Order: sequence, then structure tokens, then C-alpha cells
Amino acid sequence: MAEPIAIWHADHTRFAHLLDLVERELAAFHTGEHPDYALLLDVVHYLHHYPDRFHHPREDVAFARLVERDPEMALPVARRLQEHRVIAAAGEALLGLLEAVAEDALIERSAVEAAAATYLLYYRHHLAVEEQQVVPRAGQVLTAEDWAAVASAAPHGADPLFGDDSESRYRELRRQIALEAGKRTGG
Repeated sequence: MAEPIAIWHADHTRFAHLLDLVERELAAFHTGEHPDYALLLDVVHYLHHYPDRFHHPREDVAFARLVERDPEMALPVARRLQEHRVIAAAGEALLGLLEAVAEDALIERSAVEAAAATYLLYYRHHLAVEEQQVVPRAGQVLTAEDWAAVASAAPHGADPLFGDDSESRYRELRRQIALEAGKRTGG
């Protein structure tokens, strides 16, 4: 069934693009420039909250069904689930530091950089392994019934950033994404 796989892949592609924005802004931070803290906060907030409400509940069901259909996937799936917890903790830590910096707290640059590096490293690795190992296997073995269970695992609602009716807090982030998309397409 192509549609659920396409949705899963589209989420991963969007997450990777947002991680690129974090990395770019933090590179400015590393060189002593002032990154766009509001943009960073919006990206990390989205990456921390949206997946937990929508993406991961669907993955949890897909992972469970995948292990039922292919028990050899138990270890790779267990690792991905552990990574969800590590990414959530790393995101919470980074979000806290960015909120403190945005409120003019004195935070060591190295603490922010270390938290961001941990977050970026784990998140990127997680996405890559899911795309290489888990998503293709799920596409091979999950049934229409499995995908229906996956679809019903998350609350229905629009994506607060990429949906048709995005939340106002993400207005600037959407503008930034549109500008970058225009640069990539030559528009």
C-alpha cells in the first residue's frame, strides 16, 4: 500500500529539512553570529511535539504489526523505539536551553552546541535507519488491515506546520521554508 508509506516518507523528508534549518542556524551560533532564536524555537518545538502526537503513534502501531509479520524485525524496531525516547529527551533539553537563551539567560555556548549536536545526530541517524530498514520492510509485509490500524492510531487533525490550516506560531517558519524551496527550484 503506497499511500501510508508515502505519508511516512513525507514526514521523514520534512523532519530532515527542518533539521537542516536547525543546523544552519546553529552554525551561525557557533561562529558567534546571532541565529534566529524564534525560528529555532519553532522548529524544535514542532519536531518535539508533532511527532509525539501524530507520527510516533502511527509508527508504534506499524512497528508492532511489522514485528508480528516479521519477527526478525524485533531488534531493529526495539532500537527505533528506544531512539524515539532518546530524541524526545534530547529535544526537551535543547528546547529548554533555547528558551533560556531567547529569554536572555546566560547559557554557555558549548552547552547549546552539545545539546544541538546530540539532537541532530540522533534524529538524523534515526530517520536514515527507518528509511533504509523499517519503511521498506513495512511496505513489503504490512496488509491493508495493518495500514488501517496505523491510520487510526493518531488523532485526526491537521499538521500544525505543513497542514492547510497551520498554527499561527509557525507563520514565520512556513515563510522561511517557502523561501528556501524557491531557492532550490530557482524561483
